[in-house]
Amino acid sequence: VSKQMLEQVLRELQPLCTAEQQFIEKFFQLSQDPANLQVLEVMPLPISLLTFCFILFLRLEEPTTRLLSEIFSCLEPELRGFLDVCNKAHPFGCLQVLVTLNDSVFEMWGSSSALPSSFLNAVLGNMLLLAKSSFNKYIGTLCKEIEEAKVLSKMKGGILPSVSRFEEFVDFSEEVFRTARRRGELDKAHLQLAGSVFSSINSLSSANLKVNTDMVMMENFHHIHCFLCQKKIHCLEGKKREAKQRYSEHMEKYVIKYLGQPLEKLNHFFEGVKARVAQGVKEEEVSFQLAYSKQELRKVIEKYPGKEVKRALETLYRKIHKYLSPEENLLPVVWHAMEQEFIRQYQEFEDLIQRCYAGSGIAMDFTMEDLLSYFNSITLSH
Repeated sequence: VSKQMLEQVLRELQPLCTAEQQFIEKFFQLSQDPANLQVLEVMPLPISLLTFCFILFLRLEEPTTRLLSEIFSCLEPELRGFLDVCNKAHPFGCLQVLVTLNDSVFEMWGSSSALPSSFLNAVLGNMLLLAKSSFNKYIGTLCKEIEEAKVLSKMKGGILPSVSRFEEFVDFSEEVFRTARRRGELDKAHLQLAGSVFSSINSLSSANLKVNTDMVMMENFHHIHCFLCQKKIHCLEGKKREAKQRYSEHMEKYVIKYLGQPLEKLNHFFEGVKARVAQGVKEEEVSFQLAYSKQELRKVIEKYPGKEVKRALETLYRKIHKYLSPEENLLPVVWHAMEQEFIRQYQEFEDLIQRCYAGSGIAMDFTMEDLLSYFNSITLSH
């Protein structure tokens, strides 16, 4: 409603000022070249010398503009007050004001029927500067609020309020600017806000959350990437690519961190084996190290019979299902990534056994086929 009212006010201002300008120039003969003041014709009405001197002074000092400024002296203060009301009428009111003023000024300058009124141009130019200032101030405040937003330690994951606020702003602003003649200010604001949102997500790494931080960061960067893919905003293409990269990075961290749990002791044992080899111990001599002997390897392998591994994977699946946000639908993607990483680890363990414990006859209790069947049955059962 405020947008329509502002448009109506601006539409009615131009003909009003134009009509007044035409009358003044005709009545006081102010459209002549000031250099030809000696040809001033006799006014249709009798005037005093003082009035004549006043008119002469006005003509020497941009008379039309000066007279219009006197006649419409209350216009600029009233417009300022009205714009203030429009800005407060809606949470994003400053966007509507900026677009409306921008379009009105360009329309007036491009109109062949409009008289060139430096007075009205100056007034609307001042209003446009005011609108830009209000818009920039609002964006600065919004960026600060997003960056300084506190995340509750009891948060269970899901999409952060700062991400939702960013999307709400983008949705509304893109609709408002859909037919706008210029969008430079909006593109700049989008980049500022996107930077603040990314910063707020990054700050989660130092937050004392009760859920996995990488999981929350993965979900929020994935959400932003999907949103920006849908919106197709040119200035945010770089941020879209960055969001995809960050989403992939945190999913990898999330998967690797959680995959250490089902085979934790086995994983720890082989990390030690790899460290010894890296330090220069020959592969065929690793088994002579007390902590990495064949007997120690058998002890660790015995802790992971196939049934226990499957049960551990089922527990892991339920845990992931509990904490991942259903609206992001990342469970199938994460579970598949976990399967691939688990297979990679299994193959690495098998390779290390072949290289460092050759001829020992030691093997894990479950095969690759068993492992694939575990993942498949868990997926189908849920």
